[in-house]
Amino acid sequence: MPRVKSNVAHHARKKKIMRAAKGARGARSKLYKPAKETVERGMQYAYRDRRKKKGEFRSLWITRINAACRMHGFSYSGFIAALKKAGVEVNRKVLADLAVKDMDAFAKIAEVARASA
Repeated sequence: MPRVKSNVAHHARKKKIMRAAKGARGARSKLYKPAKETVERGMQYAYRDRRKKKGEFRSLWITRINAACRMHGFSYSGFIAALKKAGVEVNRKVLADLAVKDMDAFAKIAEVARASA
């Protein structure tokens, strides 16, 4: 079996890992093995947190909608139930944006919800 020289590929992989570990402290950015462990762990966190971010944003939207609902005499759950009953299909992201940036539009939506409740 012929001998395989994989220096070029190995160095390229190593360089890629060392570049990714640049911000780490101490040996984690200087030595290959700790750098590789750090980068792999970081990538696991990044993968997990890309999914987690969606839930965090949803809870932020719900908090903002709830605060705006309270100003109009609704609880969050009552407001959402009234919107469903009225047939208004506006998602939480848009509702939260209206609650923060355009209170007049949110007030109109609240009136529609009040009429159906």
